Amino acid sequence: MEKLSAFVLRHRGPVALLALLAFLVGLGATPIAVQRLSEEYAHPGMPAFDANQEIVRIYGNGGYQRPFVPVVVLPEGRRADTDRGAIGRAYAAITARLPRARVVSYADTGDPRLVGTDGRTTFGLVYPGTYSDGSPPGGGLGETPDESPVIVAAMTPHLPPGSTVHVTGLDTLAPSVDAGGVDVPAKIGIGVLAAVVVLFLVFRSMLALVPVLVAVLSIFVSFIVILLLTLVTTVHDVALTTMPLLGLGIAVDYSLLLVARWREEQAAGHRGDEAVHRAMAGAGRAVLFSGAAVAVGLVTMVVLPVPFLRSLGIAGMIIAAVSVAVTLTVLPVLLALNGRWLDRRAATDRRFAREADAGRAWSAWARGVVRWRRPAALLSGGLLLALSLTALGVDLGLPESRNLRTSGPGHQGLTALARAGVPAGAITPFDVLVTGDPAAAAERIGRVEGVATVLAPRTPAWRRDGTAVVAVLPVAENGTPAGEATVTRVRAAAGNDVRVGGNAAQSMDFRSHAYGAFPWMLGLIALVTFVMLARAFRSLLLPLKAIALNLLSLGAVIGAMVLLWQFGWGTREILDVRPTGSIGEFVPLTIFAFLYGLSMDYEVFILARMREEYDRTGDTHRAVVAGVGRTGRLVTSAALILFISFAALAMTPELDVKVFASGLALGILLDATLVRGVLVPAVVAMMGPWNWWLPGWAARLLRVAPSPLREEAPDRVPRPVG
Repeated sequence: MEKLSAFVLRHRGPVALLALLAFLVGLGATPIAVQRLSEEYAHPGMPAFDANQEIVRIYGNGGYQRPFVPVVVLPEGRRADTDRGAIGRAYAAITARLPRARVVSYADTGDPRLVGTDGRTTFGLVYPGTYSDGSPPGGGLGETPDESPVIVAAMTPHLPPGSTVHVTGLDTLAPSVDAGGVDVPAKIGIGVLAAVVVLFLVFRSMLALVPVLVAVLSIFVSFIVILLLTLVTTVHDVALTTMPLLGLGIAVDYSLLLVARWREEQAAGHRGDEAVHRAMAGAGRAVLFSGAAVAVGLVTMVVLPVPFLRSLGIAGMIIAAVSVAVTLTVLPVLLALNGRWLDRRAATDRRFAREADAGRAWSAWARGVVRWRRPAALLSGGLLLALSLTALGVDLGLPESRNLRTSGPGHQGLTALARAGVPAGAITPFDVLVTGDPAAAAERIGRVEGVATVLAPRTPAWRRDGTAVVAVLPVAENGTPAGEATVTRVRAAAGNDVRVGGNAAQSMDFRSHAYGAFPWMLGLIALVTFVMLARAFRSLLLPLKAIALNLLSLGAVIGAMVLLWQFGWGTREILDVRPTGSIGEFVPLTIFAFLYGLSMDYEVFILARMREEYDRTGDTHRAVVAGVGRTGRLVTSAALILFISFAALAMTPELDVKVFASGLALGILLDATLVRGVLVPAVVAMMGPWNWWLPGWAARLLRVAPSPLREEAPDRVPRPVG
């Protein structure tokens, strides 16, 4: 770090000029990069995804799209078999209102399974090609336009007087979502405002603007890299949602650490370039290792065969790398040129002299944790372990109707079907694409256990270009284990001329691809992290502890998500959303990838300072108190900025983004308080001199200086200094 610091300060003019040029280029590149981002959530190579794409290409509807299920209840004394003509005209009227729709009913097939046990309740399926507002088929749960009013208005005039029509289906039962999407500029604005307020509380001077400037520069430079990437590969627009907020948090984290250390050196009497050099020597390595930790965590998503997750990982790695580069090159120049001027107001404050000392409140807290280290570790670790055990019950499948709306027309239609003895799986049919004989395929699939019926109409809307679409109605909903087992059995019995589509099969494929090799990937990431942290801390046990506590923290976050979104503990009260009963299939993976690096960020900050204090004093308890005392305020401030940013993102109307962002916000909150504020210092205090042990053979392998085991003074809690 000393060589890098000397280099950038020796060339401060060119560095400042290049930074300004990079900002201007990034400013121009950002709108171009945004226009080149892809909006398609593709999963190439997954059988169900490819089948769904082929169905949509040939028929213009279906595939992953969930159908609307109109439920007709005829008046007393009428029966579906005698009013079949009227039912047929009613369903035909839907096609007149939605010309590209694919519709099937009892009138088309005569299938008695489309009629309830009462003889007067019947239902059908409607797959709109494009919705009445012109939007294409598909969309997240609850994000598709509600065609219920159009369907009811089209059908009612053709049915016998006294008939009722309710349109059900997963989309009509799902929590309503504003289709406007995520207001990215507003969320970034909230994050920036939070950063400025928190940083002014920390620094009490214009120096608070420096981390924000570093973050802004890092974000715009990152968009230059994104633009270059779009020239050679596809980058999904999820990068637009996450990269600015993640960049704001990471860049502020890194620059906050370096600026605070520079300020500490100033308060200790060092001036000019010397203060910058000392700050870089102390905090620069922590920034470098923290950036590497973020990158290691995001590798999980980069290697997955899922393009939009890969884009998330790539965007995160880019912003982390750029933030490290800007912090270690541009920030030293800013501090050398303008630091004293920006901090002149705080320098006249009597409290400024205390910057050279550890924070009193955090030092007092750390002394308390050290004194009560075993109860503190037991209570905090026990709570995290309980949440992690809760995470074992996570449901990554599709939502079930019983967890969705309990009122409204969609629920009334579902109730009418249940009252008439129609299986719940009727609202979750799935398409299969047949290239052979549709009748033979339908007969073969119909014999599969768990299949209620198979619909294979002969109309052009269902047969085209030498293919046919067959709708399979399972007995159990697709979101249940029984429903997924039915999909598996249909796949096994379907034959070479049948390709199974639908959102259940696609979800199952995604989980198999994304999570199948995850344990091996986790092992590789843990190994790389261990080697990296062993070099950083010159210790064998500290890296193991850091990885174990990090994984425990991540498990606790998933457990908290299960309580919030799967069990619904406080979801309605906190976020004004009814829980769906399951966690999005991509959520645990993305939360792991982002929080693994961000959590390790804070751990590196704290442990690096503890190692520095231990090397100076040779006392573990003093190192814990000094390490927490000097970094507690910084970690808390950085975490608060990230928490507010992700909490703002959680207020977005899109359900998937809401779940993902709330998980990140919860993770940051848990990690910065319970883990880094209690469990980490308690465990380090309990491990004593073994924290710092690095035998000679390991030091030679890692190519660092050894750290032999030292004898320490008898167990005691350090007294306040000064």
